[in-house]
Amino acid sequence: MPGPEFTEVELPFIQQLEQEGWDYIEGSLDSPSVTHRETFAQVIMEPILRDRLLAINTRNGKSWLDEGRLDQAVSAITRLPANKVMEANQLATGLLHGGITVEGLSDWDGGSGQTIHFIDWTNPTNNTFTVVNQFKVKCPPGHDAWKGHVIPDLVLFVNGIPLVVVECKSRTVPEGLPEAVDQLRRYYDQRHQDLEVEEHEGAPALFSTNQFMVASNFDDARVGTIGAGFNHYLNWKTVAPRSEADVTDALGIQSLSSQQRLIAGMLPPANLLDIVRHFTLFMTMGGQTIKLVCRYQQYRAVTRAVQRLKTGKTRAEDGEHDRRGGIIWHTQGSGKSLTVVFLVLKLRTDPELRRFKVVVITDRKDLQDQLSDTAELTGETVKVASNTGKLKSLLGQPGPGLIFGTIQKYREHRSASPAYPSPKPPRGLEIDRRDAADNPEGKPAKPIPSRPIGLINESPDILVMIDEAHRTQAGDLHANLLQAVPNAARIGFTGTPIIMGKKKQTSEIFGDYIDRYTIKEAENDGATVPILYVRRQLG
Repeated sequence: MPGPEFTEVELPFIQQLEQEGWDYIEGSLDSPSVTHRETFAQVIMEPILRDRLLAINTRNGKSWLDEGRLDQAVSAITRLPANKVMEANQLATGLLHGGITVEGLSDWDGGSGQTIHFIDWTNPTNNTFTVVNQFKVKCPPGHDAWKGHVIPDLVLFVNGIPLVVVECKSRTVPEGLPEAVDQLRRYYDQRHQDLEVEEHEGAPALFSTNQFMVASNFDDARVGTIGAGFNHYLNWKTVAPRSEADVTDALGIQSLSSQQRLIAGMLPPANLLDIVRHFTLFMTMGGQTIKLVCRYQQYRAVTRAVQRLKTGKTRAEDGEHDRRGGIIWHTQGSGKSLTVVFLVLKLRTDPELRRFKVVVITDRKDLQDQLSDTAELTGETVKVASNTGKLKSLLGQPGPGLIFGTIQKYREHRSASPAYPSPKPPRGLEIDRRDAADNPEGKPAKPIPSRPIGLINESPDILVMIDEAHRTQAGDLHANLLQAVPNAARIGFTGTPIIMGKKKQTSEIFGDYIDRYTIKEAENDGATVPILYVRRQLG
């Protein structure tokens, strides 16, 4: 008889996935054929994969793949030339995103090579989504495990390829979630890699194509990636682009549990493909490769920004202001630079938005360096405007692009007298230095506004993103932006609550809020340390 872990956690997980459009296969501990495999050592359901490859890769409505090309594709995803899980995962993720190039057909594009795609990213319904419970996998020789197998509670497949692994624990088990994460780490041999155990263990091949993992006890569900410890497994707290009311109505309940919210937010077929394609990155930190998936506020903000860009009116349509932008207020430490990267990745695959020239403006050189370095993760060439002339040249070029510059580049500074070299001017101002003969009293130099750089590009296909918008929007910046790129959409990022005196001005420049992630939310998520105020008694 099934225990509470199955009835209270695993079964509701499966049933909600079925409501989202997933097919369910009940796993077998005796027969691999039940899960479309010849042996338990296989981790990909090849018959499903081959069927989908034929359906996805078509020419004039018919599949152009023969048996040889099918074999090439299956071999590429099942025989990855890597010894470590992270290396294999990075290779496999690249294949999922970009496909594999094979020999083309003689009567097609002059016989040039063609790409076989493993997933139809554009049409989610053209893929097969399957959840299997008790998915038994044989461990390779030399890997110690219970009776030589691992049996995750749930494995989620897209076109027969395992992308998500879920480990469930009963709601009453103390420390159940840390135990679930530890099991997941054992399954892909992370504990041996971290020198926590001496022997190899688990079935790492199951995780070569893994995009993220979930640990859940229904009341608390958290998501993490390859290599993550328990502290890096986080809740998912949005069901965007839907509303919570829509999800609760569909489920016939009053409020969502953590597990129900994670499923509704991350695992509808379209959302899962979106996250895998646009919100998953590999980075090098401390000499090690890490894999990260977006946090929920990043996904929510990008989803809303894209919707605003698509539905908001241009300046020409509105007659006064561009309504396609707005303010993203995400408190410090919430991953703002990665939000910019995810937004660019999303724009570049959207037929309506890929035309945009994206211009990211900061007010500090170190922020420019940080953001532009991170933006290279998009795979797009990042162009840094090192001076005003370079910025004007890049902005004036037609077509898309990714440009970074500091706010001072939007100003033409007046030259100072050679006899009195000017110190670094305050942000947005030019020091008017007069010769001593003209200023005999030695009065402090009076700041005067710098000259705007004038009209550069009137295209509406420009998106300007301003970092630390609550600071850099003041003074003559607005006028300079409007004159330089008068028809651009503008998104302002801020990590600081906008003080009341500036709130109206900020919203006038950028528009309404797109998304808010407050200090309190960040504290609740463990993303930032609470700010405490202690009153000191004087005297």
